[in-house]
Amino acid sequence: MKPRLPAEWEIQDGVLLAWPHKNTDWAPMLDEVHPVFVEIIRQIARFERVLLTSEHTADARDVLTDAGVDMTRVTIHELPSNDTWARDFGPISVIFNGKPVLLDFGFNGWGLKFPSNFDNLINRRLKDLGAFAPNLQTIGLIMEGGSIESDGIGTILTTSACLLSPNRNPQLDRSEIEQALSSLLGTQRVLWLNHGFLVGDDTDSHVDTLARICPGNVIVHVACDDERDEHFIELKLMEQELKSFKAPDGSPYTLIPLPWPKPCFGDMAQRLPATYANFLVINGAVLVPTYRNEEKDALAMERIGQAFPGRETIGIDCLPLLKQHGSLHCVTMQLPEGVLS
Repeated sequence: MKPRLPAEWEIQDGVLLAWPHKNTDWAPMLDEVHPVFVEIIRQIARFERVLLTSEHTADARDVLTDAGVDMTRVTIHELPSNDTWARDFGPISVIFNGKPVLLDFGFNGWGLKFPSNFDNLINRRLKDLGAFAPNLQTIGLIMEGGSIESDGIGTILTTSACLLSPNRNPQLDRSEIEQALSSLLGTQRVLWLNHGFLVGDDTDSHVDTLARICPGNVIVHVACDDERDEHFIELKLMEQELKSFKAPDGSPYTLIPLPWPKPCFGDMAQRLPATYANFLVINGAVLVPTYRNEEKDALAMERIGQAFPGRETIGIDCLPLLKQHGSLHCVTMQLPEGVLS
C-alpha cells in the first residue's frame, strides 16, 4: 500500500498560517500586512477552520477580533517563527490506508537563503500542543510545499530549478528525487518544468508561482504577452513544456493562461514576483491574489473560476505580500480532512 498525496481541491479541515510579528521581515510594515492576513483568515473562516501560530497570541487575537473575524473557527497557538511562509514549512499531508499522515520535511530557508530555525520546528511543536490528530513523521529530506503540485492520483508537477537545487538535497540526483517522491508521496510520475521563473522570487522557481494543476486535467499557468519583458522567452518555453505533457489518461492537458500582471516594484525599485497562479483552493471557494489592477485582476479571477466551477472566487489584495517576495498561496498550507484535532 502506497501513500497518496491529495489534490488541494479535496475536502479540508482547515488552513495553517503564521501571524506576522516584529521579529520577522514584516516589522517595518506590520500595519500594511496585517489587513491582508486578516482578510485571508476572514475568508477561510467562512468555509473552514484556521490554525494560526503567533509569537504573542493576544496580539493576533485582538486584531482579528476587532476586524470581526469569526473566532469560533480560529485556533491560535503561541509559537516563535522566523517568518510567515506556512506553505513551505507547514506539514505535507498524505493519505495512507484511508487516513491522513503528516510529513514534516526539512525546511532550510529555501536553500539556506534565510534563517529557518524556528520555522523548521513549528510542525513538531504544533503536534506536541495537540493541534494535529494524525501521526507526524519527520522526513530527512528538504522540501517545501510550494515546490510541488498534485492531481491527487499520482502526478506531481514541479520544477527542476527547485527540487534539484544544490543547497537542498545535493546528495540526490533527479532519479533519486523521483524515487523519494514515489516512496513518500505515492508519486507515479513526475512532470518536470525546466523553464519558467519570476524576477524577485527567492524560492528557485516554486511551481505554485508558475503553473497549477486543476480538476479535469486542466493546468492554469502564468503567460507573458509582452515580448519586451525579460520573462517572455522563458515563459513561452515553459508553455511549450506544458503543451507536451500528457494527463494520466494520455490526453493533453487543457491549458488556461493567466494574465500577466502589471510589473510591481519595491521601495528600492527592484521588481517583485507578481503572479496570479499563487491562489488557494479551500472548501467551496478559491482565494485569488489581486494586485490593484482592476482589468488584470478581474480577468485572472474569471479564468481561475473557469478551472474551479461551482466554487466562489474571492479576490484578496496581496500587493503588500509581494514586498517580501511572496503571495497568497505562499502564506497558507491547507490541512486535509482528518488532520485537525
